[in-house]
Amino acid sequence: MARIVDWPEQDRPREKLLARGSEALTDAELLAVILGTGHAQSGLNALDLARAILSRFETLDDLGAAGIAELREIPGIGMVKAVQIKAALDLGRRMLGAGRAAGTRFRTSEDIFRHYYPRLGHLRQELFVVMLLDARNRLIRDVTISQGSLTEAVVHPREVFIPVLRESAAAIVLIHNHPSGDPSPSQSDIELTRRLQATAEVMGIRLLDHVIIGREGYASFVDRGLLKPRAGP
Repeated sequence: MARIVDWPEQDRPREKLLARGSEALTDAELLAVILGTGHAQSGLNALDLARAILSRFETLDDLGAAGIAELREIPGIGMVKAVQIKAALDLGRRMLGAGRAAGTRFRTSEDIFRHYYPRLGHLRQELFVVMLLDARNRLIRDVTISQGSLTEAVVHPREVFIPVLRESAAAIVLIHNHPSGDPSPSQSDIELTRRLQATAEVMGIRLLDHVIIGREGYASFVDRGLLKPRAGP
């Protein structure tokens, strides 16, 4: 194994990052910095190991979607390194998703997509999230309602509206992902949205949109004419 410590200092990923910034590093070099060490038994240094990991997955999104067990199938990746990779990638996604804090107003479906894609776009299971908004359509917080299978997250109206009442939200936006990548609404998505809209109207809550996120983009019920939100208070 060619040890990185024996390389010229300017070629070592960690030293390169310190001297030139992370922008100067390849994806493999950044991953090598996260790994820290290679795997002596397989004769791989940290950069070799990083390249082996990246060759296993087509994209960084695919790597981010990998579970601990899947990462550990790669020779040289034990529990500790698998957890390090998972934690680093999830932290990066959380940073992207934290770009808009409570009090921010989302003005378009594209705003919603850009905010939630880092969190939902890569998932292999459906996740159903509700944005809770005040009377001026500013974000109070979001709530994860359900996590489901590869094809469906089971959602009950009571689970949606309990946090709405608790936070005294005036309006909501529904968001979920399609692991297939195609964000087109299914018939069950349409029926669920109709049920939730009917409940919202009875309670005096405005359902502003339902946005479905996939790797191929997003679908907005409002943009597609599938939902006509009630006017403001």
